Amino acid sequence: MVLFGTIVNALLIIIGAFIGRFLHNIPERMKETVMYGIGLAVAVIGIQMSFESTQILIVIVSIVLGAVLGEWIDLDAKVNQLGQWIESKMPVSNKGPGIAQGFVTATLIFVVGSMAIIGAIDSGLRNDHDVLVTKGIIDGFTAIILSSTLGIGVIFSAVPVFLYQGMITLFSTQISQFIPDELLAFFITEMTATGGLMILAIGLNLIGLTKIRVANLIPGILVVGIIVTIVHFS
Repeated sequence: MVLFGTIVNALLIIIGAFIGRFLHNIPERMKETVMYGIGLAVAVIGIQMSFESTQILIVIVSIVLGAVLGEWIDLDAKVNQLGQWIESKMPVSNKGPGIAQGFVTATLIFVVGSMAIIGAIDSGLRNDHDVLVTKGIIDGFTAIILSSTLGIGVIFSAVPVFLYQGMITLFSTQISQFIPDELLAFFITEMTATGGLMILAIGLNLIGLTKIRVANLIPGILVVGIIVTIVHFS
């Protein structure tokens, strides 16, 4: 089944989020310290990802133009409104802390990164699901930690993960026909680096050092695709 890896990834996020909900009654001081630890770990992951760039100027321009586009359409507000709508539909007993924050934070962490794209393409082209299953295990453990501190909103991140990776998997055959391997590799590298800065911003937000509207940076991924295409064919 071509979507096996994507389905497993989404299910492991859901399972991890459910497990994390049983850990939400930890003392506030411990929860705060755990949150700082998560923030630091996420920030380090973002830094490591950003170092993968071979042309840092592409990353800078993509982040800047992406921020302009994101602020123009106010993507952050729209994503948070979706999270708040989900919260409004839930029973009061299930409304843990930060439904919208948990949904947005987890979605960005699970979607932004090279494993999502590479794994989805492997699933579509070679019916090889190892990368997505591995990603699912990592995401599942991450979901446990995030859900224990940010609440049940983390579980809803499984939906955009499934849609995003599923679409890439289903269209991977067409992607391989129309996009040269060199261009695809170039895009994945610079997209990973650009996404790394977004992950770093998430980590800083979790620590409480900043209040960056990270969702408004997401259009930077589209800008990366445009820039690397121009550079590749120029």
